[in-house]
Amino acid sequence: MDQRIMQGPWAKIPAAKLVCTIVLGALAAIAFSARPLAAADGNYHLLQKVVLGGEGGWDYLICDSAARRVYISRGTHVMVVDADTYAVVGDIPGTDGVHGIALAPEFGRGFASDGRANSVTIFDLKTLKVLGTAPTGEGPDAIVYDPASKRVFTLNGHAGSATAIDAASGKPAGTVTLGGRPEFAAADGQGHIYNNLEDKSELLQIDSQNLTVTARWPLAPCESPSGLAMDRKHRRLFAGCHNRMMAVLDADSGKVLATPAIGQGVDANAFDPGTQLAFSSNGDGTLTVVHEDSPEKFSPVASVPTQRGARTMALDLKTHHVFLVTAEFGPPPAPTPDHPHPRPQAIAGSFTLLVFGE
Repeated sequence: MDQRIMQGPWAKIPAAKLVCTIVLGALAAIAFSARPLAAADGNYHLLQKVVLGGEGGWDYLICDSAARRVYISRGTHVMVVDADTYAVVGDIPGTDGVHGIALAPEFGRGFASDGRANSVTIFDLKTLKVLGTAPTGEGPDAIVYDPASKRVFTLNGHAGSATAIDAASGKPAGTVTLGGRPEFAAADGQGHIYNNLEDKSELLQIDSQNLTVTARWPLAPCESPSGLAMDRKHRRLFAGCHNRMMAVLDADSGKVLATPAIGQGVDANAFDPGTQLAFSSNGDGTLTVVHEDSPEKFSPVASVPTQRGARTMALDLKTHHVFLVTAEFGPPPAPTPDHPHPRPQAIAGSFTLLVFGE
């Protein structure tokens, strides 16, 4: 035994008892440190596959964990699914070119970004009845609710701007010029909106009250960022990049802390504070799972097979389930001069909800 151990407070403990105490203590420490990983080891697998059918393509989806609903954008309408039974329980019509949905439960309202109409559809969260619309900049895409300013922000892809809408009144509150093509956004609950600029490979910090860009950070080596999620407690951002990496950033300094590998064709990211797991849904048919071991260390733990085209997702914070959507695809059409690399078309009626969990 190291003589240094036999000094100080250890000196009066018999050697045999001391060895036993140290060994048991070490084993307990190992067991304790392993508990978070054992409780959230990233062993995600398919729990349920439900063919929902219906018309329209799809983009973003969001889960209302408290009300047990999943809202899915379907091009011209929003499909509403029960988060436990996976049955379709409602539909919100008239959302022309809808991309995303934001929820403001304190006002009992939801907001859908209508990309072709250059507006937001406002609906009642209980009845799903459309309450009205609000104008936005050109091409609203991603949308996020900021509880600090009580505003909904649309990120307008064609205009290169963000439109702020008062969640209580539904009236526009102002515009922020972004200087690039925005993708998804996240709110920290402390008065900041974070937004990826896909064409600049930058991340912006926006003051949600004063409607100004307060920081502009390069994401290198990340290229063409899409999805964005946040660990609010530890102030970490997770950006999905099209060069097959997840850029993890400090939300105060903008420093890139890690770049774990992900699948191809990412479009959405999520973070679960209950399990410390970050997710990337990838169009190549994989779900990347990364564990936040500490605010400074991030370990890839799984690449879960999903289904081709399942590039967007919603996270249920109550059950820790991940919802993904996709469809079956036919062969791609013949190339033309205008479309040399045409995409395959989804087979009618094959739109599918995939539920993954541990």
